[in-house]
Amino acid sequence: MVNQVASFHLNITTGSGTPIYRQIVEQVRLAVATGDLLPGQAMPSVRSESDRLLVNVNTVVKAYAELVRDGVLESHHGKGFFVAEKRQVYSKAERMRRLQLAVESFVHEAVFLDFNPDQIRKAVNEKLAALDLEPQPAGEKS
Repeated sequence: MVNQVASFHLNITTGSGTPIYRQIVEQVRLAVATGDLLPGQAMPSVRSESDRLLVNVNTVVKAYAELVRDGVLESHHGKGFFVAEKRQVYSKAERMRRLQLAVESFVHEAVFLDFNPDQIRKAVNEKLAALDLEPQPAGEKS
């Protein structure tokens, strides 16, 4: 298990319409999924992260708590938060349900913004290529 503090830095956009705690959660999830944060890495302390981001301590606490609940982070009493070993906490059916909700929301927003299907596909393909995803989710075989 690696215990160095993660050098990963969150970028918060105030006034974006997405709550700050949700921005933290989404960025940490993505960093874990893409390997930018590795299992066993220590996360910055709640206090240091709230000071660096200039946000209330409770905002970081709320984000870290959600990440623990989802199995992305582990809390070690008196030591802090650490990136958890990758595992699936949701069934395949639940993961598919969540994917469908995300896709529906995304497509509705893109259509509202007046993008056509080819433009939407191109944007999705470019984003996936930029992420350079290869590994399969934990517990799933091809």
